[in-house]
Amino acid sequence: MGLPRPLLIATATLAGAVLLAPAPATALPGRDGPQPHPVREGGGRDAAVAKAPLSAAANALRTAAPELAKSGGYPRRTVLDAPPVNPADKSIKLGLAPYHALAPRLNALQKLGDRVSVEVAGHSAGGHELYLVTVTAPETSGQAREQERMRELIENSPAAAAKDRRVKSAYKTPVFINNNIHGNEWEGTDAALKLIEELAKAKDGTTAGLLSRNRIYLNVTANPDGRIAGTRANANGFDLNRDFITGSQPEARAIRQIAIDKQPALMLDLHGYVNGTLIEPTTPPHGENYEYDLFLKNSYANALGMEKAVNGLGYTPAKDGVQPAVIPFRDEKEGWDDWPPIFTPQYMPFQGAIASHTIEFPMAVNNEEYDSLPVAELRRRAAINTAVAGAAMRATLDYTRTHRTSVIADQIETFRRGAAGEAQRPVSEETVPGVPGIGPEDVYTTAFPRAYVIPAGRGQRSATAAARLVDHLVVNDVRVERAVLPFRLAGLSYPAGSYVVDMRQPKRGIANVILAEGRDISADVSTMYDISGWSLGLLWGATVDKAAKGKLHVVGRPVHAAAAAGYVAPFGDLRLRLDDPKELAALNSLLAQGVKVRRATDGSAIVPGSARGVAGVLADRLGVAFLATKEKGTGALKRTRVAAAVTPGELFALREMGFEVQPVSTAALNAGFDWSKADVLMVSGGLEYGRLTAAARGALDAFLAGDGGVVALGSDGAAFNADAGLIAVKPVAGNGDANGVVRVANAAGSPVTGGAPAHTFVYSPLWFTDLGPGVRVEQSYGSGNPLVAGHWRTTEDGKGGPNDAAGRASIVSGTSAKGTPVVLFGTEPLFRDHPKGVFAQVGRALITR
Repeated sequence: MGLPRPLLIATATLAGAVLLAPAPATALPGRDGPQPHPVREGGGRDAAVAKAPLSAAANALRTAAPELAKSGGYPRRTVLDAPPVNPADKSIKLGLAPYHALAPRLNALQKLGDRVSVEVAGHSAGGHELYLVTVTAPETSGQAREQERMRELIENSPAAAAKDRRVKSAYKTPVFINNNIHGNEWEGTDAALKLIEELAKAKDGTTAGLLSRNRIYLNVTANPDGRIAGTRANANGFDLNRDFITGSQPEARAIRQIAIDKQPALMLDLHGYVNGTLIEPTTPPHGENYEYDLFLKNSYANALGMEKAVNGLGYTPAKDGVQPAVIPFRDEKEGWDDWPPIFTPQYMPFQGAIASHTIEFPMAVNNEEYDSLPVAELRRRAAINTAVAGAAMRATLDYTRTHRTSVIADQIETFRRGAAGEAQRPVSEETVPGVPGIGPEDVYTTAFPRAYVIPAGRGQRSATAAARLVDHLVVNDVRVERAVLPFRLAGLSYPAGSYVVDMRQPKRGIANVILAEGRDISADVSTMYDISGWSLGLLWGATVDKAAKGKLHVVGRPVHAAAAAGYVAPFGDLRLRLDDPKELAALNSLLAQGVKVRRATDGSAIVPGSARGVAGVLADRLGVAFLATKEKGTGALKRTRVAAAVTPGELFALREMGFEVQPVSTAALNAGFDWSKADVLMVSGGLEYGRLTAAARGALDAFLAGDGGVVALGSDGAAFNADAGLIAVKPVAGNGDANGVVRVANAAGSPVTGGAPAHTFVYSPLWFTDLGPGVRVEQSYGSGNPLVAGHWRTTEDGKGGPNDAAGRASIVSGTSAKGTPVVLFGTEPLFRDHPKGVFAQVGRALITR
């Protein structure tokens, strides 16, 4: 039994306190008693009101992360173009480097010698360059090729790599330092610049030895948009440190590509602000798909070194207001977990990192502090944070310098276990010596299946969704094969063309993260920081079969991209199903081009055969199928313009489906809004009917009494429905912290949920009772306990749990007394642009008017 961890007694961060004079010391967790537990900013259901420009969404939707150069020696010098000087850059007030100063600074650093290289790793949603710096000893082209050969050997033939003498003696350990992914957590960038300069100029033997045996990669700012604007999010309003399993944003995709191409063994992600400095590893629950024994061994040891370095800077509570560093694994009980793969450090182990850490600087300089504190105080704090970040970086480099052999061996072993199909090793004080306090609460493992199959033909509900899922597996470096002959597996028959994911592969962890159902962890901990369920296998719209056991005999070919899924029937009129976001995008493109499309009785779209040429272009571009039909349709479909008071993820998903969207809010309507430019109002937050001026309310009421429709999500949407007097329902709120993947029953013949999957996503789930006359149930929560994967407990009064939701209406529709068509969702079908397979429910609701 492990040593008990301190119980958390509060949920307030110490980092937010104004500190013009040094604060008194407080008790330290695990030493003199518990301290208030730090809360990660950005936790909980998304609440920000979207206002991102269409151009940022367009950039994100079309921008692919470039594959980084694998040939040529080092240094690889790039002369960067300097952006125009921007005096409004929010970094300037803190005495930190503005974005426009980075390119000139990096150009100068490359000239200091032969150790510093810079590449452009991609572009942000706002169009800014992402700078990747490599610091290492010079390499000829031949030496660089050998490094790449050894990197590939470690990943693809780990058993051979473990015996390879050149790997042991000559492979340079990759270390990755990611900075400023939250734009208003600035100081990692400045610490990185200082470190690069120090390494470039150093003449000592220790530095020379370090650089001869390591490559140090630094993403100078992962979020230029936010750095400039002083916002946590990028130009699309996305928290990039929640996007790694989805990969919707170009900045996250660029980091993912760095992880794949460079294969870092150690990784830091620099953040703020928690006082004292927070240094991972985390509290339970731990991701069940990790080789956690190898990860904990290295991450805990490296954390101790960083803690020593940070505390060694000499800052004190009395003198500086800086508390000693905290390691959540050791010092806290729960609330700072590494369960979901949405965060950068929690994604990196699936690409080979055997230690990856969030580091939280101690001194708050953003948000309220940025606006209220004197400049001198802000700069004092920023200087402390920069020093803390630098200390963590240098300690990590010292760890890799002194543990190089074991670090490489543990990365190889991570990949070897996956390739061999070996069971994970549960953590204990025996399997991970040197880490105190390991208990049964830290043991999270899974039984990897033998394979997953994404069927072709009639066994696949959506070829479009299947292709998207396969492509997502491939870009995450999962090995996928496509069968060239029919085969049988686990008692089922599959046709040629089916996709197979053999789970005996080096990166089985990320394959399982993407395809597995997940787990209900409600009983394990009382609270989770962020989402607890995410299964792409259940939420992305494709049919996925799991073969737990069985002999795998498949004649297949490696997949580098999914086979084309687009199809257009050669004769007659055409049916477009509208079960997938790409099908909604195709519909919206057809309507924008003036094609006369009609609605079918099952909610699909009927496209005239005369538009076969346009359909062919869309089939090729979007991978959608236009099937032959004799049905003529029941009414014309029209281009839908959406006024949307929604979250950034929802706005992005609407634009992904091709809707013309105008962001709105209470303030926007009060300022005057032209309702002639909208057909439907969508509300999930940021619009309160009761706070509208009389004029704004009158204009909105006129819209609702005319041809306008309403689609509303969540508790804010339900409140808008009630305040506006639309349809009669009683919304019932579940536990506000509950989230995950749930089973649902879709109403037969529903124009909203017809063809939808049997699962959806919830956060702060809602259901509807006491339905008024004419209100229809479009979808209900599954019977029994509908939660498949995630965290959903009752509230303290014993209510709001999943059993209370069972069988209750999750989506309803009706028509108001004034004739307004209304659809209400108690689920989160567009959450952070993630559950692709259920986007179409919202798309159908928007066009059903």
